[in-house]
Amino acid sequence: MLFIQSPDEVFYVRELTRRVGTQINAVRREIQNLSGIGLIIEGASKDDEVKLPGLKRKYYTANMGFPLMQEVRALLLKAYALMEWKLEDRIRALGDIRYLALMGYFIGQSNQPVDVFVVGEVGKSELKELIRQAEEKLGAEINYTVMTSQEYAYRKEMADRFLEGILKAPKSVVIDALDKN
Repeated sequence: MLFIQSPDEVFYVRELTRRVGTQINAVRREIQNLSGIGLIIEGASKDDEVKLPGLKRKYYTANMGFPLMQEVRALLLKAYALMEWKLEDRIRALGDIRYLALMGYFIGQSNQPVDVFVVGEVGKSELKELIRQAEEKLGAEINYTVMTSQEYAYRKEMADRFLEGILKAPKSVVIDALDKN
């Protein structure tokens, strides 16, 4: 997750150990696994610093040329948001949620109209705070849209271009209870 969230950063083993809070042997084993499949690569040192004699520091960075990088990134972000951070449960707790879809950032596509789409009766200030917390945790800006069920029905009936764009866009639907009463 650290490599995915910081694709332009380079890390050395001890730094990774401190950042993820685990044992050095576990970090080395994961580096070997991730390097083996090509997800990370051994890279140039930070700021091309001059190596001191006897200092054998290896640096690693995300391999943005990895053929499945977008898919891996989307899967990890979605898993983190839904499983570890429990985004679905946190949003559901804010009110009567009829529809929740993760898009854009969460599925690895930056050209989407929004990242989170919510239909239902929800406290907007509470949702805004929750999204702010998620942005802080994920280290990225999250664009979201909230509509009441009535607004959704009206916009759908009027063939609203923004709503049509959301409905046609690739997404991961987490809650779908629009047709249920």
